[in-house]
Order: sequence, then structure tokens, then C-alpha cells
Amino acid sequence: MRGRALRWLMPGLRFKRWLALLIFAVALAAIGGVLIVHAWGHPQHRITENVALMLVGVIGGIYAVRQLIRSVVTALVPNDQGEIAESYWRARVLLRGPRIVALGGGTGLPVLLRGLKQYSSNITAIVAVTDDGGSSGRLRGELGVPPPGDLRNCLLALAETEPLLERLFQYRFSAGEGLAGHAFGNLFLAAMTTVTGDLQEAIRTSSRVLAVRGQVLPATDDEVVLRAELQDGRMIEGESRIPEARGKVRRVFLEPANAAPTREALAALAAADIIVLAPGSLFTSLMPNLLVHGIADAIRGSHALCFYVQNIMTQPGETDDMTAEQHLEAIARHAGPRMIDCVVVNETPLPEEMADRYRQRDAEVVRWSPSALTAAGYEVLAGPLLAAGTAYAWHDHQTVARIILQRWSRRRPEPGRLLDVLMLRDQLRSEQR
Repeated sequence: MRGRALRWLMPGLRFKRWLALLIFAVALAAIGGVLIVHAWGHPQHRITENVALMLVGVIGGIYAVRQLIRSVVTALVPNDQGEIAESYWRARVLLRGPRIVALGGGTGLPVLLRGLKQYSSNITAIVAVTDDGGSSGRLRGELGVPPPGDLRNCLLALAETEPLLERLFQYRFSAGEGLAGHAFGNLFLAAMTTVTGDLQEAIRTSSRVLAVRGQVLPATDDEVVLRAELQDGRMIEGESRIPEARGKVRRVFLEPANAAPTREALAALAAADIIVLAPGSLFTSLMPNLLVHGIADAIRGSHALCFYVQNIMTQPGETDDMTAEQHLEAIARHAGPRMIDCVVVNETPLPEEMADRYRQRDAEVVRWSPSALTAAGYEVLAGPLLAAGTAYAWHDHQTVARIILQRWSRRRPEPGRLLDVLMLRDQLRSEQR
């Protein structure tokens, strides 16, 4: 330890000179201060020179500290010195951001997370673990590990990592016996789960590798299967098979029905300022989280504002012809009433070409009525949610996040949280300018 400390005195670090100046400046300021105190009340003593001596020491000390910081920062971040202050300020703002919990799965939750992480580092993603299709389903069946695909996508959405590392985790093998179709990130998470014997430890390790802002949690550690009862009486087993059945869903449920939530998920919900039910497949991505025993009750018991981000389009074989009000009725039927406070809906019309493509796939825009939603007890937050420049009706993650954070920032701040709210409001105002 002593040897490491002495490295600061090695030649070439551009550190010793500023340290020496700092010591000298502190000594000057101290001597000046002592002389001022000694001369106080003795008119025959001249105080001006002593004050000047102390000021020289103070100014020299400030300059030395500035140069010491610059010397260290230049060594650590050689090409971005001009953005250090801005980066530091932004990091501090994010650390004081609201405690946000987002629930979901599939492609909707990662999109939401990319927007929310611009306003807070205190984000928890609670992810469904019922996926049984594709690479995740194969790994789940062959290795007995929880499906890693949705967890991987959420980790990458919250990551502050190099683009190359993100590309590596998203890389999908196109050939190789047993490898074709697998994403590298899925294999990494599956291997880490096997090595550590614990999915959450595997996620924590991956989070450190990817510099994740926040945390990603499975909704449950239990091995669960999603089943659906259709209105024609058929029973469908497996998340991937439910939309393929092309029937009206009466209800979905988990087996086992008493699957226990993770302690970390319950703790995050209890401490949350904001809870968001992410867009995505209603019955196969969002509902599996709410069906885990205790999750819905924890949301209801939280002091947080709870938002539901409504899908822009219906999903064939799952939510055909369903309005926004019917989506919310389905949530209340499965998870209980009085859980959601605000509904975030899109008010931007689809381009005609995009609408035609969706009609060919038996999908349409989800209809919503502000009066019907308000009468049902929900606050309606409408905005231009449709992302520009894409061929699909995806949510604009920045707009969705901004709408949610603006609504929360209007709440009366809790004791001790006034500064946090003021910093968030300042960030939101600066984005509008």
C-alpha cells in the first residue's frame, strides 16, 4: 500500500510540482492569517501586507488544486477535458433521479428503458421469465436455465458500454451445429447462471461488464409456464404458442400459480417513486409479471405514481380489436383494480403506407377514448409517441420518458426530495428550449 502511494512522487506524472505549490500556498495563507491575528488591535502594526500575503496563499492554493485536478483528469480522460464538468453534472443529476421500476418483457420494455435512463440512474427493470421460443426457449429446455433473451435486451438498454461490446452481446450465430440462432449474450448469461448457480448473480456480473445504469431483475426465480384459456374453450400452454393459436384470450395464468417474486423486486416496488407498465404484448410480456404472487399487491401498496404505456397497435392473435379501455379491463381482471394512475397514449396518426402494412398483418391502431378512460378513473397523458424514421409503429422512447417524468415532477415533493425534483424540472425545461 505504501509503495502504491509513493507512485504519486514518481517523475513524469506532472503531479509533484502542483502538490509542492499547494503546500507552499497553504503555508503562506496560514502565516498571513497568523500575522493578521497578531496585528489585530495594534495600530502600529501594518495589516495590509499580512492580508496580501494571505490572499497570495489562497489564490495560489486554488490555482494548485485546479492544476492537480486537471493533471489527473487529463491522464484519465485525455480527449474529453472540455466535457468533464458537463459529464460530472449529468452523472450527479442522474444519481438524484427518481426511483423508477419498469415491468414488462419482449421488445417494449427495452425501448422504454432507453428513454428512462436519460433521467435517472435509479432504475429497476422487472422482467418476465416465461419466454419459451427462439434461442431463449432452446436454452431453457436444454440447460434448465431461465430464458435469458429479454434479460439480455434490458441489460443492453440500460448499458453505458462501447458499441462493439453491445454488438457482441447482440450477435446471433448464423451457422454451427447447436449454435445457429443463438445470441452470444444469451449464451453468456446461460453460462454465467450455470457457473454461479444463480441467475441474479449472473445478471449482476453482466451488469458490471456492460456498465449498466440501474438493475435488471427477473420477476421470479421459480420455473414458471404461461398458459392461456381462449374464449372458445381451448387451453394453450407456452408463451410463444398463445398468439399462434389465433383466438380470443379469456385469461392467462402461471403454473405454478404461487410463484414467488424475488425479494429485490418487492423491495424496488416498495421504494419506487414511479412504476411503469411497459408497452408490448399484453398477455405474454406484461401479464406474466403481474401474475407473480405479490407483485400486483406491491404495486397497489406503493406510494409511487403508476403509469401504463398503451401499445400503439393491436397484436394479431392476442389483442385483436381491443381498445385501450379493454386492455386496462384485462389488466384489472387479472391483477386487480386500482393499480394504474395514468395511461400514456399515442395521438399521432400512422402514415397511410404503414397503416396498410399493418392491416395486411391483421393489426390496427389501438382506439382510445379520453372520456371513457377518464370516466374509468385514469388520468390520460396523450402525446406524439410514434417514433419517426422507422418502418414500424414503435414508441419514441424519449417522448414517452419525458411525458412520464414531467407528470411525476408536478407532484408535491416528499420531505428531503425538493432538490431532486428541482434538478429534474431544470433538465426537462432545458430540453424544451
